[in-house]
Parts: sequence; C-alpha cells; structure tokens
Amino acid sequence: MSDNKNGTLIEAFKELLNEEAYGSQADIVDALKARGFTNISQSKVSRLLSKYGAVRTRNARQEMVYCLPAELGIPSTRAPLTQLVLDIQHNDVMVIIRTTPGAAQLIARLLDSVGKKEGVLGTIAGDDTIFIAPLKVSEIDYTLQKVKELFENV
Repeated sequence: MSDNKNGTLIEAFKELLNEEAYGSQADIVDALKARGFTNISQSKVSRLLSKYGAVRTRNARQEMVYCLPAELGIPSTRAPLTQLVLDIQHNDVMVIIRTTPGAAQLIARLLDSVGKKEGVLGTIAGDDTIFIAPLKVSEIDYTLQKVKELFENV
C-alpha cells in the first residue's frame, strides 16, 4: 500500500487533513508524495476522502480546505445520532432539521446515503440546519415520516 517506511498512507493522510491546509486533491497528492508515498494518485486520494468522510470547509484563514470530521465518519450506533437532532419539520416544500452546533454536515451525509428509498432527493447543510429536498414534493409527508424514523427521539 505504501512505499514509505515512516508510517502508513492512512496515518499520513489523516495528519495532512488535520493540518487544514490543503484545498485540492492535487495538493494532498503532492503533500503525500513529499512524504515519500510515490505511488499515490488523485483517484486514490478521492477514495480516501470519501472513505473517511472528509469535507471541504473554511479554515481559520477563511481558505477552503479539506478536513476530517472529529468523529472520523458516521457513528455506528444510533444513540449519538439521535442526540444530535433537535427538531424536524417541513413547510410543504422541504424538510428542515435543526441539529446541535456543528452536527448538520454529519447528519446530512447520513441522509444522502439513505437517499431516494427514504424520499430524500438531496440535502444542503450548514452548521446546525439541514434543508432536505424531497424526492417528490407531493410526498413530503412520507419523506418527513422516514426522516423522523431515523431519529426516533425527535
């Protein structure tokens, strides 16, 4: 997997993203090559970004950079997720979810992964609010019901 004797590719990848200094996949490839991973490609970096749930966000200097969520992916137990969702409602056009601060992107990623079978066409997430576009506006009650079932305590 790696041709670097001073650590694994995964460790190096995570360290780089924790620096919050790399705004493109090409930047990450170059940084990994500088660390001795000569067989790294943009497609491999793309797969790693997806696998570890990396997101593009603004760093302290307001630059768009890749970073890892603190949780390193979607939690495997439902209890923590249900505690992050504060309120779910709709306005006949879209479903709105309010979350604890910083949790919206994590929850939106989960909703995007369940997708169309739950009536979710797509999501837009801020810091603590998620807008869900239903698959069909005429079936928004179905989407609302399915989303609420995912977060039963709401």
